[in-house]
Parts: sequence; structure tokens; C-alpha cells
Amino acid sequence: MNGVISISGMGIICAIGNNQQEVLDALKKKKSGIGKMKYLPSVHTDIPVGEIKLSTEEMKQMLGISGDEPVSRTSVMGAIAVREALQQAGIEDVSGKRVALISGTTVGVMDVTEQLFEKTGTDPELLGMPHSHECGRSTEEIALYAGLQGARCCTICTACSSALNAIMIGSEMLKNDEVDLVVAGGSEPLSKLHLNGFNTLMILDRERCRPFDETRAGLNLGEGAAFVVLQKDVPGGLAFIRGYANRCDAFHQTATSKNGEGAFQAMTEALRMAGLQPEDIQYINAHGTGTPDNDASESAAFKRVFGAKLPDMSSTKSYTGHTTSAAGSVETVICLLAMENDFVPASLGWKHPMPDGVIPSPGRSGVKLDHVMCNSFGFGGNDSSLILSKDKAPAEEQPLLDESRVRIAARSIVSSEEELSGLRAFLPPMETRRMSKIMKASLLSAFTVLREAGIERPDAIIAATAKGMLELSTLFLQNIVDNQEQQLKPTVFMQSTHNTIASAIAIQTQCHGYNITYSQGDDSAAWAIRDAKMLLRKGEACTVLVCAFDEALQDGKTCRFKAESTLYTIA
Repeated sequence: MNGVISISGMGIICAIGNNQQEVLDALKKKKSGIGKMKYLPSVHTDIPVGEIKLSTEEMKQMLGISGDEPVSRTSVMGAIAVREALQQAGIEDVSGKRVALISGTTVGVMDVTEQLFEKTGTDPELLGMPHSHECGRSTEEIALYAGLQGARCCTICTACSSALNAIMIGSEMLKNDEVDLVVAGGSEPLSKLHLNGFNTLMILDRERCRPFDETRAGLNLGEGAAFVVLQKDVPGGLAFIRGYANRCDAFHQTATSKNGEGAFQAMTEALRMAGLQPEDIQYINAHGTGTPDNDASESAAFKRVFGAKLPDMSSTKSYTGHTTSAAGSVETVICLLAMENDFVPASLGWKHPMPDGVIPSPGRSGVKLDHVMCNSFGFGGNDSSLILSKDKAPAEEQPLLDESRVRIAARSIVSSEEELSGLRAFLPPMETRRMSKIMKASLLSAFTVLREAGIERPDAIIAATAKGMLELSTLFLQNIVDNQEQQLKPTVFMQSTHNTIASAIAIQTQCHGYNITYSQGDDSAAWAIRDAKMLLRKGEACTVLVCAFDEALQDGKTCRFKAESTLYTIA
């Protein structure tokens, strides 16, 4: 396992531009794309958003898609960005190549689901549309519309760190010689589900967000897509993937720890992998959401890593809005544009220093950027950090242990309500009373295998699901329709994201290690097992917990479920 990973092309569409040139111009002119929503039919017209300045139909026309069938905004945005990335990389024909398209998303095709739900009053799954909730479907559609038919599709659902994790996983696949070419990134549209979900958490600002400002009051949701073309041992290119890491804060489903433990570990490990010291980094694109919690926690993590010598740092979410699952790739492309054009993007709207906080950059030009760090932190404490460099690190041979040494230490399946009472052996009823059945089943199966194996906590947690938290996302959609987007329950939304299970297990076991959720239909478990085995074979873990879970709606009130946990070890 070795090789140097280079980025040979990039593509982007977001609130400040429909391609990389428009995005670059807006960044240099310090022009924000946050404003009044136009295309999302929500009652919350007072909430500013970072919306792409094109309708879904206009984007379909750009791609030559005809017909009246509803197409997800996720898919068309993603295809536009992928096409631009492939064009810059000079790749016109991928026939004969082993190609992977890896996309990060949480909304997936939920925007189409919302439209059908509102028209029929019934969940599309009950109308014989079994793919309506699958995030993996959007990745398959991106491949189709972008001309990547035949590519291996993989979808990462780790909330706001999804796209950055997609780039990391693509880099690993190239190093392992599993593919010849990777297109990696993410795509996320605005939707009623996540607009209302974030609104229930009371973390949306009614003005333009002000990351790291003492007066900050929350984030602005945005939408967008960005992808990069990754190749191994190819000369030239835009930059090299120098280091990366994914770690878990293991603190809370939506809040971050005061000392930013997950962020600290992600940044520290990325630097170690890159072979760089903190003082080598010249610019950091911070996660910087503008929420009181994130900015204080990320500031604490910065001080732990960089001490008093923090490099230029800014959050570009005051331009694009928080593009959630696409944020990691949108901001990776922004970092690449900054490196290519010798400037530091400004943190718009910052005026007042935070007590004990860090001070973001007002923007600088004529700055040579050789090493740049990009941070993306997601719900559940899924924290990732990526280092881009103009200089490639020397390729080091990393021998892999033989796959025959990978063992299954324990396995547990929970699939009936009667079994759920067994969770009392691990958690008090007061702690589980608001949990969904699939959450209870997944925790029970995970705790059972850990107990059988005599393991207090695994080194890594990997989840696999086709449809995610189906029952609760359906319930939240129903509440949106029934209550006309008013007086919704935050507890329902908090448990509706695909990575909820992996995060909950990490929080309960205090596992700060690698934490990933795959959602690629029937192939989800295979992707998760492949990843677990590679972690063990590389020596990066001794125990990996894989939890596969899914639900199936039976009628408007009940839901079948199955959760299977397997603990993999190395002999």
C-alpha cells in the first residue's frame, strides 16, 4: 500500500457561483451568496440561506435531462460539479478504467421524497417506491448524468463531514490499488427536512452568519456540490493530498465538547500523516459554522494544536452558507482556489473578538500557500481534517497484514421488539425512553458483541444502512406536513440522520476512533466490511465494530427493523 495522491481536477456549484471561476471571483470580491430563499417552498421565509441561483429545471437543462419525472436537486448539482472536475482533469473517456464515484450526502433524494409526500399524504415507500429514502440513489444518478456509467458508487453519510470523508476514502482506495481513478466529494440541497430540523435546534441565524464573532447567533444553511478528481502517482495536478484523519468527539449527538477533543485528534493525526509540524500550515479553512457551541469548541482545539501561533484562518460559510454534507468538498475546492491564486479568503462579518477565542483573517492577497488544512465536523462528533500541499510527501510502503488474519470475535442480531428489553442490562430505562426501536436494537446488538468479546470499547466504529433512520425521518416529514412547519420536535430530528447509530455507540463507549457510515443500498454492508478489514490489515485498529441496520415501513404506524453488529479483530 503506497503512492502519492494528486488532485487533477475540481468542480463546484454553490451560492456564490455555478463554476470555479465564478466562485473565485466572489471570494476575491468578498461577495456573499446568502440571502432570501427563492426555490425552496418553505414557510420560513425569514430565514436567510445560501441558495444556488438556478432552479432544478434550469440545472436539468444544463445537463440535457429531459422529461417530467422528478429529479433530485442533489443529483443535478452533483453532476454539474463532476462534469467540471472531469473536464479540468482532461478526462473524456473512462472506459477500460476502474473508476469510483464517492459522494457525501445526507439529504440524498429526500427533496423528491418531500414533494411526493406532500402530494399524496403518504410516504412514497408505501406506494411501491422502495428507493425513495436511499442516499445511494443520488450517487448513482450523479454517475449517470455526469457520464460515469459503470463506476463503483459509494455514499458516505456522516452529516457535515461526509464529503471530506469521501475524499479520504477515495485516497485510500487509490493507495490500495483498488481503482485507477476516483471522483470524490459531496452534494447537498436545501430541503424542508433539514431546514426545519436545524430550526428546531434553534441554531439558525436570522442574519448573515458571523463565525468566531462574539455576537454570533447561529448558522445559515446553504446548498451546493463539489467534487475533485483523484489519481495516484500522476505528475502535476492542482495539489497533493498530504494528510487526513477522521476521529469522533464522542460527546453528544448535536453539541461539541468544550475542549474540542475530536477536532484536536483529527487535526493532530492529519499533521502526523502529512509529516508536517503545526507551524508548516499557512492557512486553515475552519469548520466555523457561526454557532456559539462549534466556534468555541473549535477555537479550543486550535489552541491545543497550534498554541499561540495560529496560522491564517477563516470560515467561508459566510459566503456559501453551511452546505452540510457537501461542506468538506466545497471548502476543499475553495482551499485549492486559494492555493492556486495566492490569497487567503476573508471571514465575512467578523467584528467582535470572542473571549479566549481565535481571530479569523480579514483576507489577504499575495500569500504563498504551500500547506493548507480544511476542517469538517459533523453531528455526533464526526470530525475530519484534510491537509492539501503543493509538495508531495515521499511515498512510503505500508505493508498490509494478510486478510486471513482478520477474525470475527462476536456477532449479534436484534430484530424483534421483544428482544429490546435486553437493553436494560446496559442502560437505564430513563436513558432509552425517547430512543427509536432501531436505535435500541443497534445499541443492544453492539453492547452484546462487545460484552461477549470482553471489549470495553472498539478502536473504530463503522455503520452500514440503506435507508438510515427511516421511521423517524418519515415521522418528521409527516409532522412538517401536518403542522405546516411549525412546533416540530427537535428530538425526532436529532435521531433522523444516517450516522446517528455510529455516533450513539461512540458516545456510549467513549470511542474517539475512526467513525464512518456507509449508505449505498444493498452494497452498504459490503463497503463497511471492506473498510473494517483494511483498518485491521493496515494496523490502524485491533478491533472494529461494524453495525448494519435498516428498517422497512409496513403501514403508517409500524416498522420492521433489523440490527446486526459484528466485531472484527486481527489474529
